[in-house]
Amino acid sequence: MKQRMRLENQTFGTDFILLGLFSQSKYSPFLYSLIFIIFIAALIENATLILLIQSDPHLHTPMYFFISQLSLMDMMYISVTVPKMLVDQIIGIHNISALSCGLQMFLYVTLMGAEFFLLAAMSYDRYMAICHPLRYPILMNHRVCILFAIVCWFLGSFDGFTITPITMNFPFCKSREIQHFFCEVLALLKLSCLDTSLYEFVMYLCCVLMLLIPLIVILSSYSLILLTVYRMNSATGHRKAFVTCSSHITVVILFYGASVYNYMFPPSYHTAEKDKMVSVFYNILTPTINPLIYSVRNKDVTTALKKMLRSKVVLANFQK
Repeated sequence: MKQRMRLENQTFGTDFILLGLFSQSKYSPFLYSLIFIIFIAALIENATLILLIQSDPHLHTPMYFFISQLSLMDMMYISVTVPKMLVDQIIGIHNISALSCGLQMFLYVTLMGAEFFLLAAMSYDRYMAICHPLRYPILMNHRVCILFAIVCWFLGSFDGFTITPITMNFPFCKSREIQHFFCEVLALLKLSCLDTSLYEFVMYLCCVLMLLIPLIVILSSYSLILLTVYRMNSATGHRKAFVTCSSHITVVILFYGASVYNYMFPPSYHTAEKDKMVSVFYNILTPTINPLIYSVRNKDVTTALKKMLRSKVVLANFQK
C-alpha cells in the first residue's frame, strides 16, 4: 500500500508511471542487479561481435554483415528499455512523460519490426549460399546486402510510425499506472477510457502480417535448403549446412516464439505478469543469447576472436 501511494505521488501532469518488473518482490534488489549484469553482458557481447566482423577481412561476407546488423539491433533494443528501468529503481521515481513514452514505444516497435524482416533476409541469404553457391557472390553482393538492410530498417520504422501516433492519441482517463517495465502498446491501451477493441483487432492483423510474411520467407528458404542438403552426397556438406543454419533457426525460434505469444495469442491467455515475463525474454535475454549462438559454435568467429586477443597480448608485451 505504501509503495502504491508513493508511486501515485510521482505522477506529474500527464506523466505515466511504470510499475516495473519486481515491484512486489522482496528480492527486487538482487533481481535488478542480475538484470544489470545481463544488460552489460549483452552490450559487450554484441559490440565485440560487431568489432570482430568489421575488423577481420575473413568475416566480410553477406552472412556476417547481416549478423552485425542483428547485433546492432539487439544493442539498441535492450538499451531502449533496460537503462530507464534500472535508473527508476535506483532513484525511486517511476514516472515517464508522454513524449518519452511515445519515443520509447516507437523505438522498440521499429526495432522489433526491423528484426523480423532481418531474420527473413538472413534465411534468404543462407538459401542463396547453399542452393545457388555459384551465383551467390553475384546475387548477394555488398550493394544488395545494404539494400536488404535498408529495407528492413524502413519496414520496421514504418511499423513504428503507424502504431505509435495512433496509440498515443487515445485519451487516457483511467489510472496512469502502466503494468509493465516499459511503454508497451497493449499495456498502454488498457489505460484508455475509449473502446480500443477495433484498433486492437486491426493491430492484431498488422502484427500477423508482420510476423507471417517474414515467417513464410524463412520457412520457404529452409524447406529448399533441407531439400538441397538431402540431395547432397557429401557428409562435410551436410555438416557445414547444419552448423550454419542451426544457429539462425535457434534465433528465429527464440524471437518469434515470444512475439507470437505477445501479439497473436487471444487476450484470455494474457495476464500482466505473464506479459512482463515474456517481454523480459525477448527484450533482455534474447539480445544476450544471440551473439553467443552465433559465436560459440562458429569457427570463423572464434578464430577471429583468438586472433584479436593474441594481437592485443603482443601489443601489450611490446609496449612493456
